[in-house]
Amino acid sequence: CCEEIDFFSIGSNDLTQYLLAVDRDNARVTRHYNSLNPAFLRALDYAVQAVHRQGKWIGLCGELGAKGSVLPLLVGLGLDELSMSAPSIPATKARLAQLDSRACRQLLNQAMQCRTSLEVEHLLAQFRMTQQDAPLITPQCITLNSDWRSKEEVIKGMTDNLLLAGRCRYPRKLEADLWAREAVFSTGLGFSFAIPHSKSEHIEQSTISVARLAQPVAWGDDEAQFVIMLTLNKHSAGDQHMRIFSRLARRIMHAEFRQSLVTAQSSEAIAALLQRELEL
Repeated sequence: CCEEIDFFSIGSNDLTQYLLAVDRDNARVTRHYNSLNPAFLRALDYAVQAVHRQGKWIGLCGELGAKGSVLPLLVGLGLDELSMSAPSIPATKARLAQLDSRACRQLLNQAMQCRTSLEVEHLLAQFRMTQQDAPLITPQCITLNSDWRSKEEVIKGMTDNLLLAGRCRYPRKLEADLWAREAVFSTGLGFSFAIPHSKSEHIEQSTISVARLAQPVAWGDDEAQFVIMLTLNKHSAGDQHMRIFSRLARRIMHAEFRQSLVTAQSSEAIAALLQRELEL
């Protein structure tokens, strides 16, 4: 049909529903309606390439076109036009100016090889953080003199901070992964320090978070007042998880290191100290 038709416009909403056979208005199955499904991305890529081989124009309209988080994939597809409401245009143009089409194509190729929509979401999150050059340690994820009164409050509060920092979209799922590790053995190290940790698919940007509590809380058989939480992305961490954990555990054995953390005057000072001591 490419030889007979002058141009094509993909309606992303309806095509997602028809291709995946999911009624987006049916609450019992709507969770399966997701335009980041790898099969849907492969179908889009097939259509765009087939149309372009005939020298014809192809664009995309619908909710997908205005989603800034998905824009790198749409650039990777090589669409000729994105249709969206007028208020979305300035922000989209600003994002487009920061993207490299070759990097976006590589990202799309990776996304099409994924097994689930969730894996694609993680790829996009990693791509965004790479573009922003996000560090492993940031003062934004360090809290001082927190008044959390229990281990449960500490872990929930620290995962909520990751959501606020834009590093985690599903804090309750990440929290569950941390508790699964705690169920195997308590992460209290003595000296009022604890290192809860997890390699999880629910952390988008690997992060070392810190909480210095106003009062110690029960942590297994010990107490903890200084909590350093390692949450590393399952798909990109490699052996980084154990390397950081081992290095941190060794440093905590030194009284001078512990004292420096306990007496640091600001989140920025703690971040700088950890970056230096952990050689990050």
